[in-house]
Amino acid sequence: MINKKHLVLLASAGAISLAGIATAQANTLEDTRARGAVQCGVSDGLPGFSAPDDSGNWQGLDVDVCRAVAAAVLGDADAVNYISLNAVERFTALQSGEVDVLSRNTTWTTTRDTTLGLNFTGVTFYDGIGFMVNKDLGISSADELDGAAICIQSGTTTELNVADYFRANGMEFDPIVFDTSEQTVGGFQAGRCDVLTSDTSQLAALRIQLDDPASAMILPDIISKEPLGPVVRQGDDEWFNIVKWSLFAMINGEEYGITSENVDEMLNSDNPDIARLLGQDGNYGEGMGLEADWAYNILSQVGNYGESFDRNVGMGSPLEIERGINALWTQGGIQYAPPIR
Repeated sequence: MINKKHLVLLASAGAISLAGIATAQANTLEDTRARGAVQCGVSDGLPGFSAPDDSGNWQGLDVDVCRAVAAAVLGDADAVNYISLNAVERFTALQSGEVDVLSRNTTWTTTRDTTLGLNFTGVTFYDGIGFMVNKDLGISSADELDGAAICIQSGTTTELNVADYFRANGMEFDPIVFDTSEQTVGGFQAGRCDVLTSDTSQLAALRIQLDDPASAMILPDIISKEPLGPVVRQGDDEWFNIVKWSLFAMINGEEYGITSENVDEMLNSDNPDIARLLGQDGNYGEGMGLEADWAYNILSQVGNYGESFDRNVGMGSPLEIERGINALWTQGGIQYAPPIR
């Protein structure tokens, strides 16, 4: 029999052990500064979100999140090491410490947020699963897809959502599963499937990779909610806050009209919200172990959320995705960040 004294000792030992683990994990900021670069987990090549350009420089909406973190922590948005990960590899790479942050078109779900030892830090893109078909098929709606062969990437929320959709609508489909997005679009182009399914933003990115993008169309049907955002390990609240507020700084920057072009002029603004964000009224980075100019560095080197959206996936990019619900809450969308104060 274990007496109460033993129980107290065991509980104390357990608490000490857990505290030790938390302490051991809570060093991402120190490790990043010692390394001189943020280890950023990105996709295996998704235009608009994370993909290298012709010179090998990584570009995209997800890439800009990591650049923002590097600007906040190191004062240099280019101090990032990019690690390309497919959908199966991504969570293991984060859990093992291979990457500091996963910024890779990843959907925030209950299971991922509560059972994998991970924390989502916000939403960079509100998305949903859709379908892309060859125009020659003459299909205009998802309810015409009964019996279709559908190309799907493994290790994604798409597999379950598509299965749920077809079951709920009394239809059947033949899944053709691939490991990477590149293989998936290759299978679609080679005629191995009638339909390619993924998040609609990813479909837009994959469509422009086809030999003849005009031959394919994305159906209007959206069958799920897919909030995409950055992910960090649990057990390091300081790093969690840094990644979270780096994104919030970009969103607040757009709301306050601060751009990479006018940020120096905005240093003299009388608006207290702007003064706080840019470090001219108090140090709101101190609680995260950062300097007062952390958000200034983000906005001057990376730009605000609207700038990033437009050049990477919006109307200023080859994808030409409308802002839609990703517009600010003040402009008819649902994109919103807590205040700096």
